[in-house]
Amino acid sequence: MKIKDYLARDAELTQRFRIPDNKPGLKNISAFFAHSGDSWIWGAGLALLWIFGPHSWRPGIQLLFIGILVTAICVLIIKFSIKRPRPEGDWGEIYRKTDPHSFPSGHAARATMLTVLILLTGPVWLGLFMIVWILLVAAARVGLGVHYLSDIIVGTTIGAIFGGFVFLIFG
Repeated sequence: MKIKDYLARDAELTQRFRIPDNKPGLKNISAFFAHSGDSWIWGAGLALLWIFGPHSWRPGIQLLFIGILVTAICVLIIKFSIKRPRPEGDWGEIYRKTDPHSFPSGHAARATMLTVLILLTGPVWLGLFMIVWILLVAAARVGLGVHYLSDIIVGTTIGAIFGGFVFLIFG
């Protein structure tokens, strides 16, 4: 199978998961989950926990910050090397303007990396909650048309690798 055939099949499968315009409620819920993986939300949330949370949480917060940084650098290097355009669509204008490249999904990578670190360091119940969250973020990103399925699969793989890497090196 040639890369052109693979990309066409990927686009065709991705289209099947798009949320139709006549489902505004589902689009709104998906938008919530799609944005919940934004790096600035995680950065702000972790900064607040660093400032106002118990000091005993600081090593874990620092580990998550390192994970976000390392994963973001890797994803950006790949994105700006491959430069795969995002799927056509109207939703996610901010992503389309600030980061026009879809491969791999930074949201899927970040969500997975955070989940791996939480599974390795945090309470099991939170890790299990995070696994469900990964699926919701991934489905929302494809459903709203800002990523192809392969973007999510590769992003999730990168996140798992870097979550383990960051834990082994810094954990």
